[in-house]
Amino acid sequence: MSVVAISSEGPTLSDAVDPRFGRAGGFVIARYSGDEDAEISYLDNGEAQMLPQGAGIKTAENLSEAGVDTVLSGYVGPKAEEALLAAEIRVVQNMDGTSVGEALKKWRQMERDSSPA
Repeated sequence: MSVVAISSEGPTLSDAVDPRFGRAGGFVIARYSGDEDAEISYLDNGEAQMLPQGAGIKTAENLSEAGVDTVLSGYVGPKAEEALLAAEIRVVQNMDGTSVGEALKKWRQMERDSSPA
């Protein structure tokens, strides 16, 4: 099973990818079991958004607790990236400028392209 979190400006696949990681409004969570369609949920990031500092680290902790193994976002700061990698969560950046659904399609294609034949 793959669990992917996409920083999002809203709770749906048609919402834009939030270019920020730690201060993103929330995360669309896609749980994939094989090649089937994903089970979609939303994780609000309001608590981390309100922190004066350390928002990225708190967000990384929340995603780790949610069982996420991959994060798609526009930009992840160095401390947040370090926290994600320490939690064994893969980071894919530069996914902003698109919808959450399009970012997931792009990630799925990247996964297919990197899989051994």
